Amino acid sequence: MASSPLGRPTRGTTGTNRLRRNDRWIAASRAFLRASDPLVIDLGYGASGVTAFELATRLQRVRADAEVRGLEIDPARVASADAQLAEVRAGRTPFSPDLRVSFARGGFEVPLADGRRPAVIRAMNVLRQYDEADVAGAWGTMTSRLDPGGLLIEGTCDEIGRIASWIDVDAAGTPLRLTISLRLAGLEHPSVVAERLPKALIHRNVPGERVHAFLADLDREWDRAAALSTFGATQRFLAAVTALRDQGWPVEGGRTRWRLGELTLPWAAVAPRG
Repeated sequence: MASSPLGRPTRGTTGTNRLRRNDRWIAASRAFLRASDPLVIDLGYGASGVTAFELATRLQRVRADAEVRGLEIDPARVASADAQLAEVRAGRTPFSPDLRVSFARGGFEVPLADGRRPAVIRAMNVLRQYDEADVAGAWGTMTSRLDPGGLLIEGTCDEIGRIASWIDVDAAGTPLRLTISLRLAGLEHPSVVAERLPKALIHRNVPGERVHAFLADLDREWDRAAALSTFGATQRFLAAVTALRDQGWPVEGGRTRWRLGELTLPWAAVAPRG
C-alpha cells in the first residue's frame, strides 16, 4: 500500500450506473478478454464504491475470474467502500456476496502486491482538475503498472452517464483511440460531448484542431439525417456515422457499436496539433 499516493483527490461525485457505458467497453476489450490475470483497476472511484461493484458484476458475466480493485487517495473513501463491501458480503445488497472486489488506498502509482499487473486501469473523471500539460505524465505513471498487453481507459462522463468519452492508452503510454458514447434518445446534437471530452482534448475543441473538425462534421451529418428521426434516433445516428465514414473519417467498428451511440476513431484522427 502506498504511503503517499500520487495525485489529487477527486470531487468524489459518483452514482449508480454512471459508468455503465464504460463498463461495457471494458468487458468487450481485447486487453480484458485475453488477459491471463483479468484484474481491472477502478481508479478514483469516488465517495461510493458502487462503480466498482457494478464493473465487477458486468465483467464477471463475461469472465467468472474477473477481479476489480478500487483505488482512492482519500482513506475515508476507502473505509466507506469497505463498509459497503461488508454489506455486499452479508447479502444485504443487490450485488452478489461473492463479487470479486476489493478496495485500497492508492493513486496513479497503482499499488499492487505480489508483482501483479492489471489488465485494465479505468480512470474516469480523474484528470478533469489537472492541466493539459499534466496528462502525459499521469498516463505514463499509470501505464507503467499495466500488464504488457494491458490498457488504460481515461476519460470523462456527465453525472448520470448519458454523455461520455474516453481514450484508450496502451502499456507503452501511447494513445490508441478516442471513443464517444451518447444516449441517443433526446439527443439534440452529438457535439454535446465537447463538454465531456478527456483533458487531453477538451481545450482543443477550437477551429484548426482535428477534434473540432470531427465534431463539426458529425453535427452536420446529424442535421442532414434529421428526416430519419421518424424512425428513431438510432437510425438517424447510424446514417450520420455512415456519412461521416464515407467522407473519409476513419470510423472504427460497425453498426452494432454505432447503434449503442458509440463512435470510435484512431487517435491520429483527433490528436492535438502542435
